[in-house]
Amino acid sequence: LIVAVVTALMWYNFGPSPAHGYMLVTATTVLIIACPCALGLATPMSIIVSVGKAAQNGILIRNGDALQTAGKLDTVVLDKTGTITEGKPKVTDIVPWGETTETQLLQLIASVESASEHPLAIAIISKAKELNVPLIDCSDFSAQIGAGVKGKINSQTVYFGKATFLTENEVDTNPITSKAGELQAQGKTVMYAAINGEIAGLIAVADTIKGDSKQAIANMKQSGLKVIMLTGDNEQSARHIAELVGVDSFVANVLPADKKSNIQSLQNAGATVAMVGDGINDAPALAQADVGFAISRGSDIAIESADITLMRSSIGDVGNAIKISKATVSNIKQNLFGAFIYNSLGIPIAAGVLFPLTGALLNPMFAGAAMAMSSFTVVSNANRLRWVSLERSQQ
Repeated sequence: LIVAVVTALMWYNFGPSPAHGYMLVTATTVLIIACPCALGLATPMSIIVSVGKAAQNGILIRNGDALQTAGKLDTVVLDKTGTITEGKPKVTDIVPWGETTETQLLQLIASVESASEHPLAIAIISKAKELNVPLIDCSDFSAQIGAGVKGKINSQTVYFGKATFLTENEVDTNPITSKAGELQAQGKTVMYAAINGEIAGLIAVADTIKGDSKQAIANMKQSGLKVIMLTGDNEQSARHIAELVGVDSFVANVLPADKKSNIQSLQNAGATVAMVGDGINDAPALAQADVGFAISRGSDIAIESADITLMRSSIGDVGNAIKISKATVSNIKQNLFGAFIYNSLGIPIAAGVLFPLTGALLNPMFAGAAMAMSSFTVVSNANRLRWVSLERSQQ
């Protein structure tokens, strides 16, 4: 607008006759060619196309900030159960101890776990149903998050969970530690059982790794990302899974409340962090991360806390989201650069800077066509995002 006013004054005061005619043509041409349609379209067009591209590939992006930040990530933190693995653990070993039989151990533990919704509890209950072991009513049930459960079955007090949980309740786990170590070395999650303060046995469960997890992690590392696994599992089982999938590092025995603090520690060290998880206990970490990725098969609160939802439940789509983000930011910069350069070159010509050399002015109709072409160029460039090449899930 200022350039148009200055142009009009220059032509009116210093231009050839008819000054009014030249003034009107040049000022109008400047206004037409400077119309900011291309600038206004540059960012939203790129975002709309990229969000649509992501949605077509099972990646639901909730906001533009997450889309922009994803391209700046340098660290990806992965939950283990339900993220790297299928999240459907199965009982592999039932090891009774002392006078307790295998059936008695399974019956007591499944009965206590019937009050829990934890994936490991579901696995134990499913095993009891599979073997037609009837459940008994449980009273005085209590759970210590990330540690274990306790309940009364027929006047017997049953403890079940990590070794530390039993130790805190004055149960000696040493007699069965070596057997637990053997199972843990096989990558299994081992839980200790005690009846009336005496060790009663072990139950081990295992979860299968998703078909594309190893390749997805390799792709992330190849693109320069540091990949870390967080899990509440024991050190040996966590190490086994970490070595199988090839993460850079892992943190085991993480309580749900500690996941958020682990993310904060990485951020305080200068990292731009993504958190990928699926459970209720992942929600604080998902909200804390610079970009939170929720697995669609996970809990509603995890999905609500995250910025991006992976509908195919594949961590391979984390890399795809980052690729879309980088392409989008690059596309926006191209659009803005093109629009600014167009205005920078077009406005002086419309103002008549070439008139002393050529004796001709830019026709307002051509200025209108040029303005429309700039918008067409921006829209066309934004639509190139539809053809961004993404990795396909192998699940």
